[in-house]
Amino acid sequence: MNVKRTFGTILTILGIIGLIYVGVQFVQRSEAYRELTVVGVIGIIFFFSGIGLVRNTKDEA
Repeated sequence: MNVKRTFGTILTILGIIGLIYVGVQFVQRSEAYRELTVVGVIGIIFFFSGIGLVRNTKDEA
């Protein structure tokens, strides 16, 4: 199994979890704006870097 592709998948899943957390807290009208901003930015970074790793890693048999 390719380590880069696995790491990319893990990063993507962590990014999705972070973005879902921010979305739920935003809908519940949480007052912790700084925390939501930090978690949202980190979630976006994880999501797009994970997608980039999965997309740019070639399959070698």
